[in-house]
Amino acid sequence: MSSLLSHNKDQPRIRKSLSDSSPTPSTGTTKSLRHERLSRLSSSGSSDVSNNTSTNHAESYFQRRENRLSARKKAEEESANNDYKKMYEKALATNQRLKSRLETSKQELTMIQDQLQRAQKGKPGDCGSNVLETEKKESWSLKKRISDMEEQLKVKAELKMENQRLKDENGALIRVISKLSK
Repeated sequence: MSSLLSHNKDQPRIRKSLSDSSPTPSTGTTKSLRHERLSRLSSSGSSDVSNNTSTNHAESYFQRRENRLSARKKAEEESANNDYKKMYEKALATNQRLKSRLETSKQELTMIQDQLQRAQKGKPGDCGSNVLETEKKESWSLKKRISDMEEQLKVKAELKMENQRLKDENGALIRVISKLSK
């Protein structure tokens, strides 16, 4: 079996076999590994005083590290909880606002439907006469527009004839001036 060196910021370096099924060791495994490491440190020392001091330093190092990691995890959990709480509060406020808008829209719709029903019930005969009056007004306005356009066409034709006459006169004057200048 080949083995790989696994390192994670939260865990000490350990050798890990490829056949291991668990991706990360549990906290109990981490503590036993730390204990093994401390025992190796204590067995390799030459004197009890220096050995005891190095063990105390190592234990205090691991204790401080463990405290830092737990504080960091706690801070991350609190920030994640606060973020979810803020997102929930925003969603709740948006939901309330949309519900109130929907309610006012429904009220306006019912008012408009009531007005429409009253208008349809109140004047059934007048509806037909109103349609006839509007059709007459539209017909009259269209006839007026047609007569105005016919007048504009007559004026346009007269202006074209005037323009052509002026062009002809201009050409004749140019010919006369060119003969006089020779």
